[in-house]
Amino acid sequence: MGLLRWDKPSGRLILLIPAGWSLWLQPAGPPPPPLVGWIVLGGLAVSGAGCVANDLWDRRIDPQVERTRQRPLASGRIGVTGALVLLALCLLAALAVVLWGLPPGSRSLCLGLAVAALPPVLLYPSAKRWLGYPQAVLALCWGFAVLIPWAAASGQLSGGTPLLALWLATLLWTFGFDTVYAMADRDDDRRVGVRSSALSLGNAAPLAVGLCYGATALLLAMAAALQGVGLAFWPLWLLASAGLLREAWLLRRPDPPRSAYGLHFQHQVQLGSLLLLALVIGRSGGPLP
Repeated sequence: MGLLRWDKPSGRLILLIPAGWSLWLQPAGPPPPPLVGWIVLGGLAVSGAGCVANDLWDRRIDPQVERTRQRPLASGRIGVTGALVLLALCLLAALAVVLWGLPPGSRSLCLGLAVAALPPVLLYPSAKRWLGYPQAVLALCWGFAVLIPWAAASGQLSGGTPLLALWLATLLWTFGFDTVYAMADRDDDRRVGVRSSALSLGNAAPLAVGLCYGATALLLAMAAALQGVGLAFWPLWLLASAGLLREAWLLRRPDPPRSAYGLHFQHQVQLGSLLLLALVIGRSGGPLP
């Protein structure tokens, strides 16, 4: 369905990747498969809710932007009432995952985190109207993709430095890739009168993205080292880190085509997945002594 962006899996995967990082950085080791399944279902429901909320907020702006003018609400294929019903169904599905899918000992904490995540998830699309860096709000939303799985697996948020490093890595990675995503719409956003970090940073955007990606790689390395992730993690981490920095460097090219920014986003999904694979392999070999 177009409102849920199921035809664009990259946007769904990029939310699930930090959740995977969180699950495979648990002190107790790899998560049980049923928990992974419930986290995936919850992530898909929340991602769908975010897409619908975004299109509701932007239903009058999207027709003026080349990339978004064919979205269902913008083109009139779906009405506001239908979108609100779909939004409610997505939120109810996410609530069902928390109440019936997650371990009983962690449900209260996860429910509190889910309630706390709701305002930024629903209000993020409006941030471009009043904040010069709306991508920072999206980064906060993505941070809950780390906190909720961590709480679900351990029943607490006392993860110390590894959890803090992972949370910060997710925030910085999200700010970076969403800034690039916004770079494709700079001309349209400037004309319509909405804001983005791509506009606010101007020519400094590629440097800012590179710093975000570099910090992301270092913070993930710190979290992995502190959690005793096995040696198999490091070659893939090095490969993914080099890929992140290369992608940021390519943003310095003069006048890249609009399609380059979408390709960058897809590459972030691949590189984030490579980092997750590194954690999975590193954990499967057992912790370092």
